[in-house]
Amino acid sequence: MGRAFVIGIGLTAFGRHPARSVEDLAAEAIIAACEDAGVEWRRVEQFYAAHVNQGVAAGQRVIREVGPSGIPVLNIENCSAAASTAVREASLAVRSGEMDLVVVCGFEKMQHGVLLNVHPEHSPEVATGTTVLPMRFALMAQKHMDRFDTTMEQIAGVCVKNRSHARYNAKAQYRAELSLEDVLGSRMICDPITLFQCSPTTDGAAAAVICSGSFAARHGCSRAVELRASGLVSDIDEQAHNVFDLEMVRSNASGVYERAGIGPGDLDVVEVHDCFSVAEIIAYEKLGLCPEGEGGRLLDEGATRLGGRIPVNPSGGLLSKGHPLGATGLGQIAEIVTQLRGEAGERQVPGARVGLTSNMGMWSSCIHVLSV
Repeated sequence: MGRAFVIGIGLTAFGRHPARSVEDLAAEAIIAACEDAGVEWRRVEQFYAAHVNQGVAAGQRVIREVGPSGIPVLNIENCSAAASTAVREASLAVRSGEMDLVVVCGFEKMQHGVLLNVHPEHSPEVATGTTVLPMRFALMAQKHMDRFDTTMEQIAGVCVKNRSHARYNAKAQYRAELSLEDVLGSRMICDPITLFQCSPTTDGAAAAVICSGSFAARHGCSRAVELRASGLVSDIDEQAHNVFDLEMVRSNASGVYERAGIGPGDLDVVEVHDCFSVAEIIAYEKLGLCPEGEGGRLLDEGATRLGGRIPVNPSGGLLSKGHPLGATGLGQIAEIVTQLRGEAGERQVPGARVGLTSNMGMWSSCIHVLSV
């Protein structure tokens, strides 16, 4: 298998864009990514469009705004893991030698409120409420607190940390700092998850230009970042038995580390799927950043803050940067690429050379390792 590189990234501001169409947002990200890569749209050989609720043939609608093209368009939906899944598929096409230059774009415009439901309306899961995402993560939090004496303050501390990072990210949806009292005092959603511990509804788009090793060498892509390894797994236990855990992240990470030839100790910077605050605490453990049950302590030690041993979510994460479902995974990729290029400004992790993104979508985990 060959190698795959990210040579361009583009990102809209994440937030609410009531006056703009989703096609317009996606086109902005794609054009920015192509400009960043120094390539013309007409040279792109395949386009991957990642989204969740944007309707039929959304990718075809998007490229009408970018420019005429007869290239294949692949629409990919995998809940919140749509964009990272699309990046995995694009990298496989490039590594196989079938493609030299492809573009991936994730995009979403979201309604207010909770709108994810993958079950039929009258299914037992809907009737018993197990499809309500705050409840699922609240159960994870309660389980973690019971088993490991993790505190509400530690879980809420994720929000404080990530908001402090987001103040340095001009593309983030929320940049004003929060105190622990702000987080714990916000409206209770599902005990112990309060409002500020839930990722917001967000509009936005993110794109990446991905090329083969031979293309990068021929065109002198000096700012290229290698997609070193990727992994996608589905969680059978949670889907079949309503086991509220993130074991799928652990099983996925072990395979990705092996394929990348690294371990968690080799990582310099990480972006994780903090859709709810407790998800980040559990991700620390499942990714091997600390032993099981030590996620709260890792946060308390400051290890995952900027300036700490292993900064996590320097972008602000989903909680502060925003969570436009179909674009989220590529938002993570864009942050790690920016970090590995040394272009992150005040949120830069010094000397970052290896980064990881961990993105989830209902019963899927998609992980990428990138390096320079």
